[in-house]
Amino acid sequence: MESVASPILTITAADPTGVSGVQADVNTMMALGCHAVTAVTCITVQTTLGIQEFFDIPAHIVAGQIDAVMNDVQPQVVKIGLIRTKAVLDVIVDVLRRYHPRHVVYDPVVRSSRGELLISREVVQGINELLMPLCTLVIDRRQYLSSQAMSIHGLSNAFASAVAVYLNQGETIDGALEKAKTYVTTVVSRSTGLQGRSAELYNQFLDAIHIHAATNSDVAFFASHLNVSSRYLAQVCRRIADKSPKAIIDDWLTSQIEIRLTTTTLTIQEIAYALGFSSQAHFTKFFKKQRGITPSAFRAKR
Repeated sequence: MESVASPILTITAADPTGVSGVQADVNTMMALGCHAVTAVTCITVQTTLGIQEFFDIPAHIVAGQIDAVMNDVQPQVVKIGLIRTKAVLDVIVDVLRRYHPRHVVYDPVVRSSRGELLISREVVQGINELLMPLCTLVIDRRQYLSSQAMSIHGLSNAFASAVAVYLNQGETIDGALEKAKTYVTTVVSRSTGLQGRSAELYNQFLDAIHIHAATNSDVAFFASHLNVSSRYLAQVCRRIADKSPKAIIDDWLTSQIEIRLTTTTLTIQEIAYALGFSSQAHFTKFFKKQRGITPSAFRAKR
């Protein structure tokens, strides 16, 4: 078997959690005894719950990264992941045509593990027409990975990286695929996955609502109180309750209004002020929006 000592170039996005993207590629390649060199196409802002924001690296910077690596250490295997813009796609295609690496492994990244669409139809069309004909292998996770492995965020990433390593070591395509399957099976058997603190944070949010919602119903207040961003708090609530933080706060306030309307003799105005509303009119408008009926009519019906 031919021994290939050159590093592998991975071209993809950066994931700050390290579960996927360029960080995960480097971890897998190093774990299998291969040096990884990188070109970043996109920087993501993401948590274990999903992607919050993208910053696409300008195409000329991506080209500069790849050319610098290709000119210097001459990797013979290239692994490609997320490509979000047509300009970056054109750069990558140009590089592959100029440098002719021995193997190109493409792991298509079209949607995130949470189902979020990551690239446009124009880019998908360009990939089909321009990139795929240059690839040694295009990873189809449904073909190569078990349902258990597919359910673990980053496992397709690890599989494609492992294939690239074994190709770099001189394996045939079939041999690289089989060894990569074995590697991923081992990873799955010992993987617990990176876990965020979403469940804990959600419970803390509910506790904070009970304590503070009568005096402050602003989402930014609760995010600050819990020392997280409003965006992350929204991700947590969507993931666990399928509601926004504001909807959860409003639900709590509505339930408290109903309890007071049906179990106390407090006036409408007294209930409004007790729950932090600036006026009875504001209170009535809020409750009618939530329940389709005024507080007075609700009390009369009960």
